[in-house]
Amino acid sequence: MGTITVRPPRAEDKGPLIDVYVKARRTYYEGHLPESELAEWEHSVRTTDIDFDKPDRVWLCADLDGQFAGFAQVRAGGELGLLHVDPARWGNGVGFALHAAAMDSLRDLGVTTAHLDVFAENHRARRFYTARGWREISRDDEPPAHVRMALELNV
Repeated sequence: MGTITVRPPRAEDKGPLIDVYVKARRTYYEGHLPESELAEWEHSVRTTDIDFDKPDRVWLCADLDGQFAGFAQVRAGGELGLLHVDPARWGNGVGFALHAAAMDSLRDLGVTTAHLDVFAENHRARRFYTARGWREISRDDEPPAHVRMALELNV
């Protein structure tokens, strides 16, 4: 498994974070979206600066054995906006650690019900969230279809 450390982001995390985001998102959208759309999204992500200091967001980064392995972002309104782990590091507990820290951050913000949207065809992520107690509350079938999920937080 290795040693997992969840920590606040540092300026030097921006490049690795973007790389993980692109790799992870491509794993579940490839074959479901046209390559041209994925390439356009990737270009946009790689050319947009990430602001770790927005007051309505909390960013968390995870290292596995000292190497950047994933990240999460929560929003003050109770949204788990992003949670991505480098696909090469799946199965090592990084996702579990990030999820736990993200939910703690939401609790610290006074959130009692967390929400997220997940690509309907991302069965791996849906299983991950369901195993942590998330439940489906709605579905948007407009392509690409997404499922809205909620989790009651014990504050």
